[in-house]
Amino acid sequence: MNKLYIGNVSAEASEEDFETIFEQWKIPHSGPFLVKTGYAFVDCPDEKAAMKAIDVLSGKVELHGKVLEVEHSVPKRQRSCKLQIRNIPPHMQWEVLDSMLAQYGAVESCEQVNTDTETAVVNVRYAAKDQARLAMEKLNGSMMENYALKVSYIPDETAAPEGPSAGGRRGFNARGPPRSGSPGLGARPKVQSDIPLRVLVPTQFVGAIIGKEGATIRNITKQTHSKIDIHRKENAGAAEKPITIHSTPEGCSNACRTIMEIMQKEALDTKFTEEIPLKILAHNNFVGRLIGKEGRNLKKIEQDTGTKITISPLQDLTLYNPERTITVKGAIEACARAEEEVMKKIRESYESDMAAMNLQSNLIPGLNLNALGLFPSGTPGMGPSMSSVPPPGAHAGCSSFGCSPYGGEGPFWASVLSASSQPLAGHPESETVHLFIPALAVGAIIGKQGQHIKQLSHFAGASIKIAPAEGMDAKQRMVIIVGPPEAQFKAQCRIFGKLKEENFFGPKEEVKLEAHIKVPSFAAGRVIGKGGKTVNELQNLTCAEVVVPRDQTPDENDQVIVKISGHFFACQLAQRKIQEILAQVRRQQQPKPTSGAQPPLPRRK
Repeated sequence: MNKLYIGNVSAEASEEDFETIFEQWKIPHSGPFLVKTGYAFVDCPDEKAAMKAIDVLSGKVELHGKVLEVEHSVPKRQRSCKLQIRNIPPHMQWEVLDSMLAQYGAVESCEQVNTDTETAVVNVRYAAKDQARLAMEKLNGSMMENYALKVSYIPDETAAPEGPSAGGRRGFNARGPPRSGSPGLGARPKVQSDIPLRVLVPTQFVGAIIGKEGATIRNITKQTHSKIDIHRKENAGAAEKPITIHSTPEGCSNACRTIMEIMQKEALDTKFTEEIPLKILAHNNFVGRLIGKEGRNLKKIEQDTGTKITISPLQDLTLYNPERTITVKGAIEACARAEEEVMKKIRESYESDMAAMNLQSNLIPGLNLNALGLFPSGTPGMGPSMSSVPPPGAHAGCSSFGCSPYGGEGPFWASVLSASSQPLAGHPESETVHLFIPALAVGAIIGKQGQHIKQLSHFAGASIKIAPAEGMDAKQRMVIIVGPPEAQFKAQCRIFGKLKEENFFGPKEEVKLEAHIKVPSFAAGRVIGKGGKTVNELQNLTCAEVVVPRDQTPDENDQVIVKISGHFFACQLAQRKIQEILAQVRRQQQPKPTSGAQPPLPRRK
């Protein structure tokens, strides 16, 4: 990617003119200038030189009355899905960039390019050509924080034809192999490929961490090969500000240790006498497993590292803030070791959940795992405090409520919900589901003074009630959930998640519950199918156990029970498929208008 195209070239321009310009700006080139009518080409020795030429000359240097346009030379066959976006505001956060890029299609990768310029440069790959073309049309020249973005194609080696012309190696052109990862920062981690380290720091130390003109934070970033976001504008006037560190586990830990050392030095310089603990932010879904049964995991970390660790109470959680604060007190080295152990546990929990989701997603064609973020929608990979307004998912799905390891909002679920939620009318029909939970879990679902169940009911838009126990020794309790499909999805999702968080199931044990739905007795046969064909297909598709007990006596509403047992995905898919069958039955029960029938004409007098 070291060959340059120079456009808007005057007819008077010569090879000597370009030699002079490149020499004046100290830009090396490895071959002669090939000057054509209106444009020219030149090879640079490496990508750094090519990037310097683009940054320094394009749109800024005039030759014979025309302002030169410089960009990577990309053969037509390689103008496919890869773009380079330059002149990105230096303090722009990844979340903002992600949302901007996602407007035009599915982004497969986004890597930061290491340059000497103040502004940032990224290489982006879209899933399809038309998406890349649309992004280029819309973004090139668009203004962002007073910076005009510059977008151009870069060679897409995967689009190059195979054969000898590719220089003997598949996908590589004659100019050599494609660039490796950025020398300084490396590939930017994908949103859900890793857990970022999130810490809280006192606001008065933020300036010292950033340094004069950002020198200190740049140095930390370079030394630890990490991407660090300091959320200064968040929660104006707050005593603490969050910092998010994207890197390998080692990179995160090194960056965290350096930040603690900077704060300690600043405290000494400013005669700040209070203790400065390390405060780690962690999603509530992982905290139960971090603590361990009877607090064993946490006690072991404290003993091994010589620190004192406390965790903020569950009562501090809100609809838009599923993060808890893990406060570590001790010497810097002790805190650094504790951070490594804490994050190791959290990452293990994350990987365990992701493995379970990958296994389950194979059962659901079209499920988009990227939509199953462990963090609130709108701030991928981050906590909800990243935004001053409720995240988009707060009214559209369960991830804002901190339960997405057991549910999601991907395109599959949207289509399934819409397919079964409007069988007859314009508004989704209300459904009733009886979900059975361990009797010991009732207190966790209800919460202190009923706070949790009220909050959940409000969030999901469903009526949620716990039925009285059937006898003193009952091992299960029935949760009655009434609401439309989306409300059912969100409410059940949170209940599954809550049981996992509160350790009612082991760390490696899958949450499996039994749900009952009632169907009209005349429709039970349709759920079973001829010779049990339909119910068997349901079980094969969803991996849920679906049972229509024989010899049931219909209730007063002429309804019978269908029992569904399995993990969250399985239960949801089975419920939705059964509701589709019922919707078909209801449609068939509707009286059909006589074809060609017309209203009677008024009698003439």
